[in-house]
Amino acid sequence: MKKEKIIEIFEMLRRLYPNPKPALDHKDAFTLLIAVILSAQCTDERVNKVTPNLFPKYDSPEKILELGIEKLKEIIHSCGFFNAKAGSIIGMCHGLLENHNGQVPSTLDELIKLPGVGRKTASVVLCQWFKVPTVPVDTHVHRITNRLGLVKTKTPEKTEFAFRKVVPEKYWIDGHLQIIFHGRQTCISRKPKCSECALKDLCEWVEKERY
Repeated sequence: MKKEKIIEIFEMLRRLYPNPKPALDHKDAFTLLIAVILSAQCTDERVNKVTPNLFPKYDSPEKILELGIEKLKEIIHSCGFFNAKAGSIIGMCHGLLENHNGQVPSTLDELIKLPGVGRKTASVVLCQWFKVPTVPVDTHVHRITNRLGLVKTKTPEKTEFAFRKVVPEKYWIDGHLQIIFHGRQTCISRKPKCSECALKDLCEWVEKERY
């Protein structure tokens, strides 16, 4: 895809979703990190209903460890996969205290060394809290970038690297959020609303469907 068309897509997304804000409620890098861990295979809305029972009192690695894994499981139970998520959060807290004086690091290499923190989780924290240009790729970003024709990839990890190559860096932080919002509202997985999509004239997938 030509650079001019790529820029046109992201300028349109910017007009559709100006100043996008992260959907997960948080107050600092630590609470964001926990919220992202909880959001795996769970809606942001559900996470935002759970964290008000957690963050007001347990908003540091020390306090989470004092809470303990069993009580943590009780609080996060409705997020699903609570055993694995509680284990990841406890391990992550130990890692922060042992290696980072309890502070969330601001580099990808250090974040992904923490137990339970994968590349996507680390990228979300980097771009949404530390404002480091990164490209967190979830199912929406993977699906829509391929539909549009920005990338032609089979996995989210390959989508991230392909995205980095073709999309100007200035669009990375807001752009991934704008794509997510577009995926939730218009470019839905099973029944995309192509006829009302503002990007339909720029989308390769729509073009293929026409012929």
